[in-house]
Amino acid sequence: MSTEFADCNHKIRHFCESGKLSEAVDLLCSSPASELELGTYCLVLRRCAEQKSLREGRRVHSVISSNSWKADSDLGAKLVFMYVNCGDLVEGRKIFDEIANEKVYLWNILIKEYSKAGEFKEGVYLYNKMKEFGVEPDSYTFSSVFKCFSGLGFLEEGEKAHGCLLKLHLGGNTVVVNSLISFYFKFGRVESAQKLFDELLDRDVVTWNSMISGYASNGCQWKAIEVFPQMICTGASPNSTTVICVLAACADIALLRFGKMLHGYAVKTGFYQDLTFNNTLLDMYSKCGYLDCAIRVFENMDDRNIVSWTSMMGTYAREGHSDAAVKLFHEMKNKGIRPDTFAMTTVLNACASSGLLGDGKEAHDYIKKHNMLSDISVCNALMNMYIKCGSMEDAELVFSQLPVVDTISWNTMIGGYSKNGLPNEALSLFLQMQRELKPDGITISCILPAFASLADLERGKQIHAYVLRNRQISDQYVANALVDMYVKCGHLAFARLAFDMILSKDLISWTIMIAGYCIHGLGSEASFTFNEMRSEGIEPDENCFTSILYACVHSALLDEGKRFYLIMAKECKIEPKLEHYICMVNLLANAGRLTEAYKFIESMPLKPEAAVWGALLQGCRVHNNVKLAEKVAEHIFELEPDNAAYYVLENIYEDAKMWEKVEWLKNRISHLGLKKNKVCSWIVVKEKVQIFLAGNPAAHPEFKKIDTFLKKLRTMMKNKDFSETAKYTLSNAEEVKKEVSLCGHSEMSAAAFGVLNLEPGKSIRVTKNSKVCHECHETAKFMSKACRREILLRDSRRFHHFKDARCSCKG
Repeated sequence: MSTEFADCNHKIRHFCESGKLSEAVDLLCSSPASELELGTYCLVLRRCAEQKSLREGRRVHSVISSNSWKADSDLGAKLVFMYVNCGDLVEGRKIFDEIANEKVYLWNILIKEYSKAGEFKEGVYLYNKMKEFGVEPDSYTFSSVFKCFSGLGFLEEGEKAHGCLLKLHLGGNTVVVNSLISFYFKFGRVESAQKLFDELLDRDVVTWNSMISGYASNGCQWKAIEVFPQMICTGASPNSTTVICVLAACADIALLRFGKMLHGYAVKTGFYQDLTFNNTLLDMYSKCGYLDCAIRVFENMDDRNIVSWTSMMGTYAREGHSDAAVKLFHEMKNKGIRPDTFAMTTVLNACASSGLLGDGKEAHDYIKKHNMLSDISVCNALMNMYIKCGSMEDAELVFSQLPVVDTISWNTMIGGYSKNGLPNEALSLFLQMQRELKPDGITISCILPAFASLADLERGKQIHAYVLRNRQISDQYVANALVDMYVKCGHLAFARLAFDMILSKDLISWTIMIAGYCIHGLGSEASFTFNEMRSEGIEPDENCFTSILYACVHSALLDEGKRFYLIMAKECKIEPKLEHYICMVNLLANAGRLTEAYKFIESMPLKPEAAVWGALLQGCRVHNNVKLAEKVAEHIFELEPDNAAYYVLENIYEDAKMWEKVEWLKNRISHLGLKKNKVCSWIVVKEKVQIFLAGNPAAHPEFKKIDTFLKKLRTMMKNKDFSETAKYTLSNAEEVKKEVSLCGHSEMSAAAFGVLNLEPGKSIRVTKNSKVCHECHETAKFMSKACRREILLRDSRRFHHFKDARCSCKG
């Protein structure tokens, strides 16, 4: 060997050892190939890999290729390692396929990189190939390939690999077992993962972390939290990942006490400086409803990223402080942090929850300016914001400009039309969706409320048939929506049948059924269903108690109502809300216990709102207590000077024939400029909605036929002297005029249209957006007998079933 030859290789190696990679590669490129040793090439390639210098590595590869060096197993292995380590997996694989690859570590390098890159199929392919070539897998092989099996959902193949590693006596290897634990947790095999953990003697921090995160991801948050003290007791040292995983589990189940303990532990151990920990801590306090603590965590963070800001915005929004969430959004932008798509959806949801249309439009402008409209999640949030703010036109515009429409987009718009009182538009879009995408369970649960609001039973049945054909009846949302639709269409028998067919009833299912009995005035059935629910082990929430209490109100079940109120407060430890107080006042007032109702209101722990006093005022009218009515009305007008209680008080004065006060009140109403909401009723005939406006009956094309029919009906009523409640009988033209102005009798026009246009014997289903008046109630009773029709009238409070001159409300 010449001195010059040895000197060239020595200099290159010296440059490599001194960290001067560029100089080493320059000298290698300028040296004759005959003077360079194999070891020199290998050393330079190793340094290129260590420094992740792809540029220099490619220069060395170029020299090797031009000098006709054969990339044998040693040199080829170094080239593969260099390319893979420098991020060029494609070139690394290309060389790998060209060389003799009997070395297991090369297979491991590629399988590991494919698993990291999410290219799981290639990882599994290489695993199978290496076995075909007779290369025996080792612990590193299995630790990577199990991630690939998990990513592809290959449970059976993973179990076979588990058997293979046991044959190779690798079952006690900690790294392998850690990957196996994660693998089994991925498939929900909690017991298998637990067994592996129990049998592993040499546990490291990754083992403990895998158990904690695995339990948490499988809905076993309590077990995840219990692992932490076990870990401490064994002497293992938790790292930041451990604490973050346990804290996330606390957040999931709102376990504040343990979360606070972890906060203290993190401060003592120094983990509190970790950004991810602080973000998780903020999330924990947020989910536990501790806004002040979340704010302190956020304000004390030395370092904040987009996750921190977005999490804090979401916290404000969840706690009902949408204004603060929007303010934080602007503050984040001012600090130079550019919102990502998740931040934009968060601020849009905040605007949606509080109806902040102006702020929502500002966010929309920002989205357009920064070219974020291509993101479907942002567009869906935009549509949701406009829908919740009542601006369907803007939502429609966003929808029409979507480059790609996914199922969420369709569902958002269909649900938006339903919620904004546009059922026909909801149906039209549902039909359009079917031509492009298959509706899912959420679609069905969005379209059914549209038919429920129209009381369109026939088309509701068609959707039910669609659900059965497409085997979606097992979907809980769909099943609940079906029950609700039948309830609101007045068909309780079908509602109960659909309810009974739900295999696993949740609290929402029971609440819908109880509420159904409630609005149909079937208090005893509601009570029975409530007790049945509790016997099934499902405890009611505040909404469920609202339904059962209203059922008692509608059926005048005072003692039952009192019993449920006590169950709520004493047994279920639910603090009564405004709705529950209103129910109790209604129950007492309707039963004539006006003084007791007044004292009940005075004993309320929260300040009574106008609605509570309004319930008592209605009772005062029913029981002719003018003195108390005046006292109650004073409370109402003090809280809400323009409250509609003026009309109720006017009726009370009229019933007592206190004409001076009637006149004074009329002047007062005129002075305040009070206006009643527009009253209308509707009926669906042959899949077409017929709307009847109060005060403008002639607007309907069949007005003359309807008017003639109603005149004949009223004549028949007079001839038969049909009136069961003399107190409210309309005895003079002035009272009739007043009743018409307040009610409009639109429900009678709708019912008459049904009689004239539906086949004989078919039930008449009418919906009204306000309370039915006494005259219409009596007319409907007479009509049901005279026309031999069942009439179902749903007003703003409840259902009235008219049949054979009787009503389900019993007056």
